[in-house]
Amino acid sequence: MRLRLIIVGLAICFSTFSIAQEVSTYTNPVIHTDYSDPDVVRVGDDYYMTASSFNHIPGLPILHSTDLVNWKLIGYALHKLIPEDHYSKVQHGGGVWAPSIQYHQSTFYIFYPDPDFGIYQITAKQITGPWSAPILIEKGRGLIDPTVLWDDDGKCFLVHAYAGSRAGLKSILALKELNATATKSIGETKIIYDGHGIDPTIEGPKLYKRNGWYYIFAPAGGVSTGWQTVLKAKNIGGPYERKVVMAQGISKTNGPHQGAWVNTVNGENWFLHFQDKELFGRVVHLQPMRWINDWPVIGVDEDGDGIGTPVTKYRLPIFKKNNPTNYKLASPWQWQANASPLWMYQQGKQWRLYANTIPDNGVNYWHMPSLYMQKFPADSFSATTHFSLSPLKVGERAGMIIFGTDYAGIFLEQTKEGIMLKKMICMDAEKGNADKVTDISKLAKNDIYIKTMVTKQGICNFYYSINGIDFVKIDGAFLAKPGKWVGAKIGLFCSRPSFNNDAGYMDIDYFNFNK
Repeated sequence: MRLRLIIVGLAICFSTFSIAQEVSTYTNPVIHTDYSDPDVVRVGDDYYMTASSFNHIPGLPILHSTDLVNWKLIGYALHKLIPEDHYSKVQHGGGVWAPSIQYHQSTFYIFYPDPDFGIYQITAKQITGPWSAPILIEKGRGLIDPTVLWDDDGKCFLVHAYAGSRAGLKSILALKELNATATKSIGETKIIYDGHGIDPTIEGPKLYKRNGWYYIFAPAGGVSTGWQTVLKAKNIGGPYERKVVMAQGISKTNGPHQGAWVNTVNGENWFLHFQDKELFGRVVHLQPMRWINDWPVIGVDEDGDGIGTPVTKYRLPIFKKNNPTNYKLASPWQWQANASPLWMYQQGKQWRLYANTIPDNGVNYWHMPSLYMQKFPADSFSATTHFSLSPLKVGERAGMIIFGTDYAGIFLEQTKEGIMLKKMICMDAEKGNADKVTDISKLAKNDIYIKTMVTKQGICNFYYSINGIDFVKIDGAFLAKPGKWVGAKIGLFCSRPSFNNDAGYMDIDYFNFNK
């Protein structure tokens, strides 16, 4: 029993570049996977990225690159959300919103917001951990998108935004001083920018200092329709001048904003940001950046108005040398809530998922914490798995699932007549609608091969096979949908209809991706 991940170039190792007429170029997005609200820090010749992970665990993914184009998932900084009891249940759209990663005095810092509780800090001496337990540095409902700057005199400052859904107010940025170790706030909160009217829904700030100027890079105008605003001032408390430095323009990259400015050892400037692609999530782009008269221009400014437009293809960043660090690749699999040790058995190449009940007598899988899933790895792909179901009770199920606000799955179920292959579809799952289940075939044994093929439009067709060679197409295509603030996910589930003193299980032989 083993779980193989043949996903180089897809789910955990991302590479996108081409050679044309002896000029090296890359193509956006550099990561066509849902890494929302990316922030990046350079340490020497290495670049480290983290991103929003919401209610999914492990959270705060850590990606590594030496060239800003090719990225590898090397770990996670958060293995349990707090408060633990709250996140033992699925909290769609809650948990880790846009984080910020810093490197200060030989220590890595990540500041992340939970819109229902406040702003947390975690630290590590090595990027791969161990990471400290979260410290709540600023308590409050609706505090989001923290960014921290240690100034030249050692003082530490926090800038953050507000979530209107919790705070009852948005489109503003606030400043607060922290203590020197950034473990707690001191002093009063001051609103330093109001975006109402000109920069609605301004959020996701990143705070920098350059040539005596304080800069706040902050997206505005909405996730899928907005632009990148930059504010600058000689005093960190303002007043701030304002300029739009990147917008969609004539490009196909909608809502190009919310990310990180990084510079290379060679002195080049680059900006990483996301694009909302709905069911495929928020994918990561890399833009060239220039400084003109102490203002950044992100992308390419072909008409000379000082506002950049996102590039689709561009030359690779220039590096004097490239000595890749050999980090171990991390698993892209995540749960929907804090994990229980009773959900999975893993030893070497052996993987087993135990059947769990849907919480609180739920009628669908929307609130099932033990769904074991990962992000869509590309804009079109196929996934194939081979597994078996060893049931103890009638009604136990095991299968593959495509998950979002609508979801579909192909699974084995123990019935009174034996093992049955079935299909389920649930529309508007978050509204509490029940699954629609149809029978496909009665099986003579308890293992099955399941395959899904996903198109660029998100159309999913399912297939099954008894021998792993001859696949039968299952009637009825399914259109994948995004989840709450995240793209669609694909994975595995094992469930039972009610609690009893033992559970059946599924054994996974493999789960392979192909593009």
